[in-house]
Amino acid sequence: MSISGEFIAFIGLALAAIAGGVLMLNLTKVVHMVVALVFTFISIAGIYVMLSAEFVAFVQILIYSGAITIIMLFGIMLTRHNDETETAGLTRKILIGLGVLGFAGLMYFGVYNLDLGSGAADLHVDNTEKIGLAIYAKYVIPFELTSVLLLVALVGAIILAKRDDVEEEATKE
Repeated sequence: MSISGEFIAFIGLALAAIAGGVLMLNLTKVVHMVVALVFTFISIAGIYVMLSAEFVAFVQILIYSGAITIIMLFGIMLTRHNDETETAGLTRKILIGLGVLGFAGLMYFGVYNLDLGSGAADLHVDNTEKIGLAIYAKYVIPFELTSVLLLVALVGAIILAKRDDVEEEATKE
């Protein structure tokens, strides 16, 4: 294995994605967790750029870092929840750490010893055009149904939050 600039960039982006995921699991405030999740999404988008998948990286930033994060924030802000934090004991933290290290080791050796054969040399050529043609020619109905489903979920969350406010005001009187 040779160390190149691409390898260093990949390691940096992978460590940033892992750090964002670990921060998301360890932070106590929900809004901070969402920010850590955005950090992870942007790091993964960087990995997609390195793989010559610019369209997927753009969608990763636009949809996941933007839209899904906003929907999560709306869901958090519009619902009531008890802010009770649960602390894990030292034994539990050690077991979780050992599990994560074991999984990381297995994944490293599995990927390092993996032989995929020769890859396509022109895979990245016009990939955005090919994806656009596939989405808007073959899959336009599922694409639009997904956007309607997300809109219905957001409106439903607002209605449920408003209903809770009305019921709470009625019980106070």
